[in-house]
Amino acid sequence: MPSQGDLVGPFPDGVDHEDYDRMRRRVLWALPSGLYLLGTVGAERTRRNLMTLNWLTQVSVAPKHIAISVDRLAFSHVLLADSGRFAISLLGRDDRALVRKFVKPAAHDPEARTLNGVSYVTAATGAPIAASAVAWLDCEVRHCVDAGSHTVFVGEVVDAGEGTGGSEAAGGGELAGGASLEAILRMEDTRMSYGG
Repeated sequence: MPSQGDLVGPFPDGVDHEDYDRMRRRVLWALPSGLYLLGTVGAERTRRNLMTLNWLTQVSVAPKHIAISVDRLAFSHVLLADSGRFAISLLGRDDRALVRKFVKPAAHDPEARTLNGVSYVTAATGAPIAASAVAWLDCEVRHCVDAGSHTVFVGEVVDAGEGTGGSEAAGGGELAGGASLEAILRMEDTRMSYGG
C-alpha cells in the first residue's frame, strides 16, 4: 500500500507524474465535503474513540444508509470492525478547531466521559457523540467494502437527533450553541485537505 507521499497512478500518457498528481489532488480536494467526528466503540463498549472524518455520504433512502470511508490503519477502523457500530457528530462551523483534536487516537477518560478532554454522550449503539454536536447519526454496519487503503462501511441509521442527548438524555433536541443545520462544518472552513 503506498504511503500518502507516494505518487499513485494511473497517469495519462505524456504527462509529468508529479505535476499531474498535484493537479488531480487539487481537483479531488475541491469536491464539496463535510467534516465530521466519527465515534467508534469496541464490542465490549469500554474502548471508545472520536476521529476526524470527511468521507461520508447518504447512499440509500429506504432503508436510511450512509457510507463512510475509514483508513485501514486508523484505531477507529479497529473498533468499527470489532463492533459494527458508529456515530457521526455534525459540528457547527465555529467548532473547526475541535476536529484537529481527533487526527490521532484520543485519550479516553471513561469516568469523566471525555475523549481528549471533549465531553461525549451516547445513543443506541454506545458509540460516542461529541456533546457539542449540532446534530448526530447513530449507525449499525450493514456492509463493508474493501477500497484500497480504506474500508467503506455502510451503516443503517438506527437513531438520530439535532443537538446532543441520544438515549441517555432523552429529548435533547435543542441545537448546540444555537447553530443551525445550514451552518455545518465543511472542509473548506479549515486548512485541512483530508480527514479520514
